[in-house]
Amino acid sequence: MRNGAPFADLPEALQRLRRGLLRQAGGDRVMAQVLSIVPTAGLEAVIVAVELAMEGSPPSGRVSVEHVVNVRCRLNAPAAPLSAETALQVVTPPLANTARYDSLRGQEVGHA
Repeated sequence: MRNGAPFADLPEALQRLRRGLLRQAGGDRVMAQVLSIVPTAGLEAVIVAVELAMEGSPPSGRVSVEHVVNVRCRLNAPAAPLSAETALQVVTPPLANTARYDSLRGQEVGHA
């Protein structure tokens, strides 16, 4: 199946991903997982996600299925609101109390 006919007509981005993945152990499994996303996400969305994942891949060139899924999800995520303005005001300003942390830490050590 690794060099079978179904892979001959893959789009170029998927061909490049496949070539890169087959150089590493378990790469054929990762490729199968990426291809399994196509029925639910659509071929175009997967191709764009693969291209972006490969563009941002580490120097080793390793791309995981999680990376491709993450990129695809970020592309489909709703835009964040521009502003979170509120009329609420802080009544008691936060107080940094590192001694509290030390006292909590001392209690844990004492119980151990």
